[in-house]
Amino acid sequence: MKNIILIGAVLISVFAEGQKSLTLDTCYTRARQQYPLIKQKGLIEKTKDFNVSNAAKGYLPQVNFNGQATYQSAVTAISLTGLPPAFKGLSFPTPSKDQFNLHGEIDQTIYDGGMIKQQKQSSIAGADIQEQNIEVQLYALKDRINQIFFGALLIAEQLKQNALLQKDLQSNIDNMQAGVNSGTALSSNLDQLQAELLQQQQNEIELRSSRKAYLDMLGLFINQSLDDNTELQTPVNKIVSDSIHRPELSFYDFQKKSDDIQEKILTSSNRPKFLYFFQGGYALPGLNGFDVNPAWYYITGFRLSWSLGGLYTLKNQKQLLDIDKQSIDVQKDDFIFNTHIALKQQSAEMIKLQQLISTDKEIIDKRTSVKNAAKAQVDNGVITVHEYINQLDAEDQAKQSLLLHQVQLLMDEYNYQNTSGN
Repeated sequence: MKNIILIGAVLISVFAEGQKSLTLDTCYTRARQQYPLIKQKGLIEKTKDFNVSNAAKGYLPQVNFNGQATYQSAVTAISLTGLPPAFKGLSFPTPSKDQFNLHGEIDQTIYDGGMIKQQKQSSIAGADIQEQNIEVQLYALKDRINQIFFGALLIAEQLKQNALLQKDLQSNIDNMQAGVNSGTALSSNLDQLQAELLQQQQNEIELRSSRKAYLDMLGLFINQSLDDNTELQTPVNKIVSDSIHRPELSFYDFQKKSDDIQEKILTSSNRPKFLYFFQGGYALPGLNGFDVNPAWYYITGFRLSWSLGGLYTLKNQKQLLDIDKQSIDVQKDDFIFNTHIALKQQSAEMIKLQQLISTDKEIIDKRTSVKNAAKAQVDNGVITVHEYINQLDAEDQAKQSLLLHQVQLLMDEYNYQNTSGN
């Protein structure tokens, strides 16, 4: 008994490993993780951190070193000619015409008008725009995943229907074979049934080939090997909502936010700047102009600067930013308008499919009733096997139509929610 339990556990484990189950949400997640463009988000985030860090370093003391050596054609000289005798022997040194000045200066920003803060915000806003643009492109993946996933799902359902049809045909072939063996049925009738079974087996080969192609494409998107053992779970029906929450809307909002920050940068750039400085060096002459020898010196204090040239164009630059924001609003409104149109079209398509599904079910009931009657008639020799096969095919086509419309409706529900961003 222990051996039997062990063997059963191993078989269950092997089957579980071979049977891969995939949901649509899992495909969304893995496709997003594996898509090459997702790597760009990490690069944008790193770039943003570096830019913000660089902007913040504007608060650190700025150190500069300068030097110059010059020769000048004239220097300040004091003439004592004509002075009273009492000043005889008095002299003032004359500076050298060769001069130099080597100095370093430290500037510490005290007030920069808010430029550093706005530069940091600008770096963040720029990164947000780039990341959201990638989100827009990644969101489009869902449409492609939907097409592949539901295409494979439809084929899987068609394979199940094909298997039922083959089982029905095989049952008829077994009964007909018994009739042929007993001499109550024609071998030509058996041939017709066997030919129809072979036709359905060919259909199965084509369906399996198409399903493999879909699974191969899906496997590329999610970076996972998928085979015939892969089972795609049928998603639940979506409760549709017409509210729009697409990533494009945030993309437009980030663009407007960037324009707002640029406007603040314009204002900050036209404010006065106030800083503390310290300058020290070695020069000839030093600070004492009457000392002809090189000397060390230092100067410290505060410096105020205010450039008014930017005020000339400030108004026009702000108007240009305002025009850009209006243009973004127009693009956003246009996107929302077109999205609503797409939702209306998809909604009408879903209503049509719901009506088709309702009539499909009625058609199947009628076709099944006719097929069952035809089965009894062919058994009694009232109709030919060919006529029975026609009714069998008609029932199969009705069931295939129902499967197609059901999967199409489910896909349209997910496409609708994808279009609306829900």
